[in-house]
Amino acid sequence: MQRVEEEGLSLLVRVRERIDDVAHRSPARLTIAVFSLVIVVITGLLSLPIATADGHRAPFADALFTATTSVCVTGLVTVPTATYWSPFGHAVIMVGIQIGGLGVMTLASILGLAVSRRIGLTQRLLAAAETKTARLGEVGSLIRAVLVTTAVIEGALMLVLLPRFLMIGYSPGRAVWHSLFQSISIFNNAGIIIEESLAPYVGDWWMCLPIIVGGFIGALGFPAILAITQSWRRPRRWSLHAKLTVVTSALLFVVGAVAIGALEWGNPDSYGPLSTNERVLASLLAGMTPRSSGFSTVDVASMSEGTWLVQDALMFVGGGSASTAGGIKVTTFAVMLLAIRAEARGDRDIEAFGRRLDPGVVRVAIAVAFVGATMVGAASLALLVLTDLHLNQVLFEVISAFATCGLSTGITSSLPSSAKYVLVALMFAGRTGTMTLAAALALRDRRRVIRYPEERPSIG
Repeated sequence: MQRVEEEGLSLLVRVRERIDDVAHRSPARLTIAVFSLVIVVITGLLSLPIATADGHRAPFADALFTATTSVCVTGLVTVPTATYWSPFGHAVIMVGIQIGGLGVMTLASILGLAVSRRIGLTQRLLAAAETKTARLGEVGSLIRAVLVTTAVIEGALMLVLLPRFLMIGYSPGRAVWHSLFQSISIFNNAGIIIEESLAPYVGDWWMCLPIIVGGFIGALGFPAILAITQSWRRPRRWSLHAKLTVVTSALLFVVGAVAIGALEWGNPDSYGPLSTNERVLASLLAGMTPRSSGFSTVDVASMSEGTWLVQDALMFVGGGSASTAGGIKVTTFAVMLLAIRAEARGDRDIEAFGRRLDPGVVRVAIAVAFVGATMVGAASLALLVLTDLHLNQVLFEVISAFATCGLSTGITSSLPSSAKYVLVALMFAGRTGTMTLAAALALRDRRRVIRYPEERPSIG
């Protein structure tokens, strides 16, 4: 018996050492492997007959798609979540959202710290945990901070939503369940609900305001949230990352709300039949949700193509780095704008908030934006080949999948299985791709002894 225990302990030690070795040499590979494993497990659970409302086994394509959209906190669905899945299926989806959200925040924050300090991941974990060992399970302070932040915000959202569900007429048990599910979905920017639709709440500030505020906070990202909570009375002491994230996110929210409200205000198919109060609230929600959360009280399919284009741009930018949001991230967008401004003014340095940006940051931002655009273009081409849909519909759905947003024109459920697999791959790449790419590029900072002569080619 003792020998079996010793062999089991030895195996555990070897596994942990192997994880440490992978984390040190290739943190991106470890991130992708963990997310893949979680998706496989969730897919298996959703494939069980008990996971569906009618007791029949869900098709593999739908189970995989739902598992991926849950773990990657996207929100696109091929079957109606409220009626197709059973309470067991809803619980599995909720767990997938929570694991995916925590995993993204935790792993992305660790990678971000490793990149910003220009040292190896294992050494960064050592410093974060204030220990001399190199164990992923001992990250300690960072993990605890993520868990506490998540629990506090999700708990607050749940307490705000619970009385509203009780007022609607739900039983106490059902009200608790719905408020718990929705609070997790809101903070993790998942966009998945177990209601039939949010359309009945288009003018309900009590229901929509928590979605706007909770989704905005969740899209900031843990590094920004931590910097703000540590110095919330002294914004000048926030890190440059936090300042760029908050300011850019706020500007995108305002611009998105005003643009969508102006485009849809007189649209008889969308905002036209609504009251002024409902139009204002719908515009505020529409200004925030395209940047990741995917909640909508107005049918996206009824909106104009101009609004779709605005939402395409907002979804592609996405939320903050190391957040549950997708896209190329607001800091990437901000850095590119700052670089354009510096070039237009003839400035030698790229500056923001009294700080000078490293030129290497601009190269990483360009690479992330280009790779993101390439993935969107390739996936759009694939869907155009596999379906008879128009480009505007395909592009909207593809960007929504890449940005892990969840807004849809309603075509996802009618896609063939091959097209669903394309979106599954894009959701996974959108969630892990830009994050791991940015980390990999930044960590490959190398010094060369010999440098070629400089020459400036003509641009434009």
